[in-house]
Amino acid sequence: MKLLIGLGNIGDKYVFTRHNIGFMAVDKIALDSNQTFSVEKRLKSLLTKFKINGEDVILIKPTTFMNLSGEAVRAVMDYYKIKLEDILVIYDDLSLPLGKMRFRPNGSDGGHNGIKSIIQHCGKDFARLKLGIGPQPPIPAEHFVLQNFTQEQLTTVKEVVTTSKDAVEFYFENGIQKAQNKFN
Repeated sequence: MKLLIGLGNIGDKYVFTRHNIGFMAVDKIALDSNQTFSVEKRLKSLLTKFKINGEDVILIKPTTFMNLSGEAVRAVMDYYKIKLEDILVIYDDLSLPLGKMRFRPNGSDGGHNGIKSIIQHCGKDFARLKLGIGPQPPIPAEHFVLQNFTQEQLTTVKEVVTTSKDAVEFYFENGIQKAQNKFN
């Protein structure tokens, strides 16, 4: 069983913010798989289950705010007995240009508070799919990530979110190394 996590903030005011591109990606995966999320309060998540290439996958959007994402991830991992090496986290990355993506097998938080929280609660050895939201203008990162994408940027966002769905399916079938070679 695999756990696929999209990071973002819950609430209508955050729907099209840069920080929610992880939610957008998992929403696309759920939509294309005819899945709907259910509220799992005890797991601090919106959750759905389905299969990708015959593999059981739990797909979540933490209902904690970004900085507490690790609480939800830990709760789901413990409840379903999922190992750290069986999770993939999709999230925004300021250092990548908008429209680019990068798989990573593990690493540091890179200044991302959602990843920092997951590392604190679970450890650092989990796969990631970073979706670019840069370049960052000369404003504080915490302000930039909470801004909505512009109308022009939404076209690129739609394309990368669609590609990320294909990338996730490829990753589950072929592993991190081949996914890096194909999508990075």
